[in-house]
Amino acid sequence: MRQLNIVLIFGSAPNVTEISHWDLSIFTSCIAINNAWKVTPQWTHLIFPEDFPIDRRPQLPLNTHQKWVTANEFVTHQNKFGGFIYAGGTMSFTAGYWALGELKPDIIAYIGCDMVYSAEAGQTSHFYGHGTADPLRDDMTLQSLEAKSNRLMAMANMQNCAIVNLSSLPESRLTFPRKTFADIQQLASHKEMIAHQNHLFDTQKINKALSAETELGYLVASGRYWESVNQFDPEQLRKIDDIWNGSGNQNSSELVLQN
Repeated sequence: MRQLNIVLIFGSAPNVTEISHWDLSIFTSCIAINNAWKVTPQWTHLIFPEDFPIDRRPQLPLNTHQKWVTANEFVTHQNKFGGFIYAGGTMSFTAGYWALGELKPDIIAYIGCDMVYSAEAGQTSHFYGHGTADPLRDDMTLQSLEAKSNRLMAMANMQNCAIVNLSSLPESRLTFPRKTFADIQQLASHKEMIAHQNHLFDTQKINKALSAETELGYLVASGRYWESVNQFDPEQLRKIDDIWNGSGNQNSSELVLQN
């Protein structure tokens, strides 16, 4: 049996520090998003947007097994999967689409990307303290994080890739099936994960959503959709989100389920 190509994507939620105690050798690639590279020296890729401050990046030269992934790399892959407007303009999803396009994984495992930000006093929003809740900004591409999560999982499924969430938090905006690190270590069959994921989706609904995207034709090749935001209709994007959510409720966490 060939060795599985398993990719870890990790963000900056407080629970991401769990990975500092894991044996990350099980993962073919470990992709840190923005500041998350500080959690472990075992990252292989650091992905960040154009406006990520230089003083927050690791010092050069990088180790031989590490590389940066910038807009020069991820915009091209993002566009192959429909572009930022449909995928959701935040790095958690961008990292997933880049991994799908560039690394061709069998499994993508997320942690630290739940996009849930506590408003309770004394609680930190990120592992390093308080940070900006980027996915919650006023952005027409992020009206439903659940819809964008469903879309990413569906697109991965088309490439025979399973996506899971390793988070131990009780709440998450990601709709991926929950697994633990122990589950990943004991995986007996990638086929079983794909079979489970196949069962989640209704192909007709997926095709309906993708057709609606194509008909609307919202694609900005540069990736800088915010520079022409007035050309796009948030209500039309909300309708597509509703299809990805499998219901008329844009806040639904349901998948594009089979009936």
